[in-house]
Amino acid sequence: MYVCLQFKTKIFYSISNVQFKQLSLNEIEYYVSEFKPYDKAGAYGIQEWIGYIGITHIEGSFYNVMGLPIQQLYAEIQNF
Repeated sequence: MYVCLQFKTKIFYSISNVQFKQLSLNEIEYYVSEFKPYDKAGAYGIQEWIGYIGITHIEGSFYNVMGLPIQQLYAEIQNF
């Protein structure tokens, strides 16, 4: 018996620009010691304290910054 599976591939990307205020050394040290950002892309979690106090502007998808552009993924799946 021979089974041939065909797979479709769709590649897309999402760009989000994030602006931070000028962070003080104390703010950075507090974040690093309390939130351990070493496992995060960009070394910060937008949904954590540093995002609350530091981010002044986001251009693009909040969820993309968090890790997955959910709205765009949903649209791509619907169009697949």
